[in-house]
Amino acid sequence: MSGNRAVRVAATSARVLTGAVVAAACAVGVVLAITAPWPTVTHDPAQVEVTPLPGDTVLVCNGDFRAIGRDPSEPLQMVSAASPRFTVEGSAGEPEIAALSTGDLVDAGEVRRLTGVVDGRTAPLLAATESVTLSEDDLSGFAAAPCREARIESWLVGGSVETGSEDLIVLTNPGAVPSSVTLTVYGSVPGSRTVIVPAGAQVALPLTSIATGAEVPVVNVTATGSPVRAVLQSSLTRTLDPVGIDLQDAVAAPQRHPVIPGVEIFESDADDSSGAVIRLLSPPTDTKAVVTVRALGETSIAREFTVDLTAGTPTEMSLAEMPAGSYSVQVEADDPVLAAVRQQDGGGPESDFAWAMPAPEFRGAALVAVPAGPASRLLLVNDEETDSVVSVAAVDGEAEEITVPAGSSIAVDVEARTTYSIETSDPIRAAVSQYAPGAMAVWPVWPAAGPEKSITVYP
Repeated sequence: MSGNRAVRVAATSARVLTGAVVAAACAVGVVLAITAPWPTVTHDPAQVEVTPLPGDTVLVCNGDFRAIGRDPSEPLQMVSAASPRFTVEGSAGEPEIAALSTGDLVDAGEVRRLTGVVDGRTAPLLAATESVTLSEDDLSGFAAAPCREARIESWLVGGSVETGSEDLIVLTNPGAVPSSVTLTVYGSVPGSRTVIVPAGAQVALPLTSIATGAEVPVVNVTATGSPVRAVLQSSLTRTLDPVGIDLQDAVAAPQRHPVIPGVEIFESDADDSSGAVIRLLSPPTDTKAVVTVRALGETSIAREFTVDLTAGTPTEMSLAEMPAGSYSVQVEADDPVLAAVRQQDGGGPESDFAWAMPAPEFRGAALVAVPAGPASRLLLVNDEETDSVVSVAAVDGEAEEITVPAGSSIAVDVEARTTYSIETSDPIRAAVSQYAPGAMAVWPVWPAAGPEKSITVYP
């Protein structure tokens, strides 16, 4: 019995020892498992880079210059004063041209919608400009404006409701659906109005219908349903004599650093209301704007001053004390502002005026159509710290390499009724000006929209 018992004790001891070892091993395994990295199951989400096809290039022209009040029995009736001369060119040949309706205009001519059709993945460059010369009892002067794309939002900076002014807001809808357009007036007397612009149509309304009492009006144009092209048509009469007409393009949005090429200042008395003025507006907030004026071709500052801007209140400052000459005007502000410069070559008969607008900075290529009119110049402004090299060539002509010094500007003579290509890899701003005594127009060069950017699509 004692032998068997010894065997049983030995066997039991062995089992206990083995169990203890196994338990210790399990404990160690659990500890190691906790501290060791666990296996994971991962996968990358399905995705693909897609470059959208570019859309057709679509530009909208302004059409006939409108006269209002010629019929005393119908003072608000608008009639065609003149049909514009038209200059157009595209990088892929002639664009498709369609006519838009103008039911509110008596004896209306053609309002053109231009379409440059996409070829493969490339949208063609397209440039077109209209110009008109008038010499009538109620309208006199020269006006020109490029054909441009329609927009959801735009700003008209240079309007006037003073005695003798006849300013019209011209709205053109090139789309296939009607557009509900809200016009909001910033000024001493704010105002607002909503207008329906039918699909494929143009309408116009007097600025005085929404801005009466606003001494320095600025109008925000917001479209719903379809983008519209907004243009401000202006004319001025003093003591029964017509003293100028203008077509002012809209500004896309306020900017912190607007640059305005093509400012012409003429000899005038310091208090002459026909002298050059700059109009400024900070829509959202109070801010300070520093205005810097440089003569064409100069890097030195001809004049600099600071303007305190109250939110939503446009203001004007005179530039009449500047010596006569060609200038560019730059504005620096902490918050986005709107800016434009009005210029006039006298206040009596056979004079004209024009609003100069900010020019966008661009790189790459652009087409510029110079319309029929007086002596024409292409103005190039470089507000960077290094020189810019710009290639300018008439279509099918030989290119000219032009160096625009840092912080300066340059003017290049160009021919009327000719289209030019501009190419640069450096930042540049450009405008076209046309001038003769009693005939003045200036407008910025707008670059092409550019290639579409790739986007990442997740199914």
